[in-house]
Amino acid sequence: MSTHENLLGGPPPTFLPDDPDPRVDLERGADPHDVAARYPQSSLAWAVLADQAWAEGRTVESYAYARVGYHRGLDALRRNGWKGHGPVPWSHESNRGFLRCLGALQRAAAAIGETDEAQRCTAFLADCDPAAAEALSR
Repeated sequence: MSTHENLLGGPPPTFLPDDPDPRVDLERGADPHDVAARYPQSSLAWAVLADQAWAEGRTVESYAYARVGYHRGLDALRRNGWKGHGPVPWSHESNRGFLRCLGALQRAAAAIGETDEAQRCTAFLADCDPAAAEALSR
């Protein structure tokens, strides 16, 4: 697992703890709306809803779901020592819900003309982990 070590002494990477219940429910095919209602702190559930809404052409709903998951993820990052900057590695599975929400927020913001927000999200995603930006651009 890459830790994105900063040779200049930057902050260490943040690794969110595993949150298996929502992940397992989603893997078993549970309705993402039900999972988000049961586990509203789960960025992964909100990311799935954002991606689903996007795929169905519901851009504003995708934006809203992504924004909720993004803020839930920021809360989780802060609870786990993140100080507002530093690596959030894509390679760590538990970080992916937040990173997916950040990518979905960027995508939806761009689609609705929120150019400044889309640019901030693009930069933030790259700062968290360039591998995340690459994975989510596919």
